[in-house]
Amino acid sequence: MDITLLKSSSTADSTTNKGQNRRDFLKTSALASGGLVIGFYLSGGNKIANAQQPPKTNTSPNAFLRIAKDGAVTVQVKHLEFGQGVMTSLPMMVAEELDCDWTKVRAELAPANAVYAHTMFGIQMTGGSSSVINSWTQMRTVGATARAMLVSAAAQKWKVKPEQCRAENGVVMGPAGQRAPFGQLAEAANKLDTPQKITLKDAKDFKLIGKPTRRLDSAVKVNGSAMFGMDITDKQVPNLHVALVKRPPAFGGTVKSFNADKIKGIPGVTHVVQTANGVAVVAKSFWAAKTGRDALVVEWDLESASKATTAMMQASYRETALKPGLPTGKVSDGAALNVLKAAGKTITAEFEVPYLAHAPMEPLNCTVKFDGDSCEIWAGTQFQTVDQGAAAKVAGLKPEQVKINTMIAGGGFGRRANPASDYIIEAVEIAKQAKVPVKTVWTREDDIKGGYYRPMFVHRVTAGVDAAGKIAGWDHTIVGQSIIGGTAFEPMMVKGGVDATSVEGVADTPYDIPNMNVTLHTTKTGVPVLWWRSVGHTHTAFAMESMMDDLAKQAGKDPVEFRREYLAKHPRILKVLNTAAEKSGWGSALPTGRARGIAVHESFGSVCAHVAEVSVNNGQIKVHRVTSAIDCGLAVNPLSIVAQVEGAMVFGLSAALYGKVTLKDGVVDQSNFHDYPVLRLAEMPKIDVHIIDSGASSPTGVGEPGTPPIAPAVANAVFALTGKRLRTLPFNLDEVSKA
Repeated sequence: MDITLLKSSSTADSTTNKGQNRRDFLKTSALASGGLVIGFYLSGGNKIANAQQPPKTNTSPNAFLRIAKDGAVTVQVKHLEFGQGVMTSLPMMVAEELDCDWTKVRAELAPANAVYAHTMFGIQMTGGSSSVINSWTQMRTVGATARAMLVSAAAQKWKVKPEQCRAENGVVMGPAGQRAPFGQLAEAANKLDTPQKITLKDAKDFKLIGKPTRRLDSAVKVNGSAMFGMDITDKQVPNLHVALVKRPPAFGGTVKSFNADKIKGIPGVTHVVQTANGVAVVAKSFWAAKTGRDALVVEWDLESASKATTAMMQASYRETALKPGLPTGKVSDGAALNVLKAAGKTITAEFEVPYLAHAPMEPLNCTVKFDGDSCEIWAGTQFQTVDQGAAAKVAGLKPEQVKINTMIAGGGFGRRANPASDYIIEAVEIAKQAKVPVKTVWTREDDIKGGYYRPMFVHRVTAGVDAAGKIAGWDHTIVGQSIIGGTAFEPMMVKGGVDATSVEGVADTPYDIPNMNVTLHTTKTGVPVLWWRSVGHTHTAFAMESMMDDLAKQAGKDPVEFRREYLAKHPRILKVLNTAAEKSGWGSALPTGRARGIAVHESFGSVCAHVAEVSVNNGQIKVHRVTSAIDCGLAVNPLSIVAQVEGAMVFGLSAALYGKVTLKDGVVDQSNFHDYPVLRLAEMPKIDVHIIDSGASSPTGVGEPGTPPIAPAVANAVFALTGKRLRTLPFNLDEVSKA
């Protein structure tokens, strides 16, 4: 078997994607068989709560729906579907205003195109629990626009005024009993001008939004017909090859040389390709590629590689935390420390959290077909626009020459939204050099060892209460890496050297705490980091909510009552706190050997509280029950909300009990689920989720807010049960301090 040996070459400069104009977009999007296509552009509002100033974007349409002659309604979903339910929630918004037959609604994932840009960020992306938020007005407007055009088409047909007609369940009805299904009107409606003014429904008139609705993609996932990126074969892409990459053992290492002699006799191996980050073995099957990679001999240059060692980093972080860092905006000009010196009771505590891998069930993969003047990609990406630009640069093409087919993904948790586009760039490099279609696959070991982790952090907090049991002051120093630094998001999210994602949840805490001082030290370690489900809130909630329980103990007060004192100005948060406490039976008797702990946290525009009921046996924590309450604004699909709160809680609980990535001399210790475990079915607690009806007129985030409060809720329950305070994640009962 001949093997082609290829080395990476230089790449062309990227070109700014100006997108299509509105007319071209509608022309290319329309069905050849006829039908109604709705595209539109929203220039202003519908921004995420507390959003930064959005970047300028072009004015092409950014969403559409399609109504076919048979009455089928197909909604293009601009966000990635990776378990959060957008292939149902976004079509629900369209269908609500369209007044169509829900049984005829279908969903497709939109390809990479500027018209599908996020209404806040100006790029096509999925993240920040913002898919429903930024689509709320947008997708409803699509539905209402289509309804108005269908009604106008019917009115013209019947020679009556549009206001004499109405739409209901996929049919337009006229004043004299006339009836016309949407499919019969679609082609005529497509020829009409788009109405300039659209009135959206009042929430009291909703028939679908707010109702528990089964997901449109459930059946295909259950029967196995859903197409994930990993499912792409030569049936979809003829002559498809598979590539696995041998990467440096330490981050920042490079290839010095490699020897492919040992793999030349392996059946199915066709190419060996050097990339910017390693050496890829390309073969006709996964197993052939893996066998070849295992046999490949690579000499690495590790002179500039990371030498990070977890134990040394922890010691350095702790030492750094003894000194004040950069001010975050929550600064009391030294008053915090002065007041604390005079406080009746003070506590100094250090909270430590490790690096965490995302570990989605479907590891990273990317299929690329490169034809010289075009590049087609199949990937479950959260960052279509970013990845399209990065792929174009590597391929030496313009972004419009790169087509990205968005595939359903088996989880992501932020890993598929990488500003560096690492796995996309790598896959394009390989396909370009191999000159055959290639699916680059990451194994589970590649995924765990491959980097882009939730950063490691240390918090040092000194806080105290006065003689009346009131918080006198709070001094808080945070040490850890920046996720945003060095990315395109830095100008928007790093101010005065402070990465907003490092301090969110502390510097902007809703607790009315007097004399609060928060500072930040940003470190650099050579270990690549990235956002992880709920980003900075993953560690800030742990420190804040654990410390609130500590202070409640010092004040001699019930933890729930103590929190209420500092949330008087936030009735929304109070309601969530009180609901979780009430529904859990807070204060009532429990079986011997059990205790409850509570935590409440605001993130992504929503508020979530968990009450954890736990026991400790033979040094092991058992979580028996979790009672959750969430206020996520207007609830679009309660079924999805419950599922997301449950999933986010379990995700956070896995990390609290087990999750950690450690390093020695720059090499990651963990490699698979045997040493990076997740919660097993037998460990799953009973979960009760209560959705708060806040009377809000729009939704807020759902996918992430359930993660931050679970670790402190469990820690607080252990504290109530044993008097031992858990201040390090993952929990280790052998390493606790006596409260």
